[in-house]
Amino acid sequence: MSALASLPPKPLVATAAASLASRARWKPAEIAFWLATVASIFLLPSKHLILTEIAILGLFALSLDLILGYAGIVSLGHAAFFGFGAYAAGILAKYGIIKEPVLALLASGVLAAALGFVTSFLVLRGSDLTRLMVTLGVALVLREIANQLDITGGADGLQGVVMEPILGHFPFDMFGRTAYIYSLVTLFVLFLIARRIVNSPFGLSLRSIKGNPLRAAAIGIHVNGRLVTIYTIAAAYAGIAGALLTQSTQFASLSVLDFERSADVMLIVIIGGTGYLYGGLIGAVLFKLVQDYLANVNPQYWQFWLGLILVMMIMFGRVYGAIMAALIFAICTWTRLPFMQSIVFTLVVLAVLGIARPQILAVTSRITERAAAIQTRLRARLARKPAER
Repeated sequence: MSALASLPPKPLVATAAASLASRARWKPAEIAFWLATVASIFLLPSKHLILTEIAILGLFALSLDLILGYAGIVSLGHAAFFGFGAYAAGILAKYGIIKEPVLALLASGVLAAALGFVTSFLVLRGSDLTRLMVTLGVALVLREIANQLDITGGADGLQGVVMEPILGHFPFDMFGRTAYIYSLVTLFVLFLIARRIVNSPFGLSLRSIKGNPLRAAAIGIHVNGRLVTIYTIAAAYAGIAGALLTQSTQFASLSVLDFERSADVMLIVIIGGTGYLYGGLIGAVLFKLVQDYLANVNPQYWQFWLGLILVMMIMFGRVYGAIMAALIFAICTWTRLPFMQSIVFTLVVLAVLGIARPQILAVTSRITERAAAIQTRLRARLARKPAER
């Protein structure tokens, strides 16, 4: 009787199953997104190199979102797995251990997953602050190990990596076409797996753990076991992303283990949104395109403008903040203000906007509400027309 009493009511189970089935259905926007990525292969032949970087960054951000957005595990050292996979792929290829790129990619993911499994027991202890310190410490330790070992090339990086053709038939070319298609296919396959994971009962239990771990444990969910599992999976994803970078560039340096790598992927996930698989992908596209544009327009101070965009997005939301930052950048660029005067102008604008922030947020919320109301009316009219016919 006690076992039967502990089972959830049938209507509740049916509701949960229906919710998961609804989330698992492909939406038109998702199909359009992936069709656009396929079209980019043919429509943007001169941009394959940067598109490859975006695909790799997207996979890296996807791996972080699995633990941050769905399990609530905060990490400032996620580059540990990215760099570990990058060096693993380079060593496997350079020393002829596994010459075939796809097999080396899988092996790098398995090795990164093993590292994630071993370190997960340290990471899952304590509070979020403890996790931040432990994850950062793991990345710093691995970076110093890579700096000291001869097999990794030390400070000079892992050079002399020569990649065999993919599956023996598709050699890497200097224009990046093969690397982009290879990275895109890998990203799509791993995205499908991640989508299946988060839309399964396992993914539902992760959301429960993120919301309230004590309540999740009280209803019988093995909290630590599930966190270890998703952390290991995320480590494998990050390792595969790092391996893709090494295979596409045929080089691995200490930068793959730098703190900046972890900080960048954290920013990407924040920009795109957590707890939403497409958030990391969209964030990677926006981050890389903005970074590339600012580096070309203002190569000396592009980091300042990128930081301004992030600050404005946090203050006023993603869309309105980005628009305001773009206006400030446009004014400083068109008027050709020197850098120091641009800083003063930006600080003055930020101070004024900070004081007027409540009023600005009120106006933007009204605009959003009116846009939503107009959209609702249009949908209602479109729904009436077939009925009238």
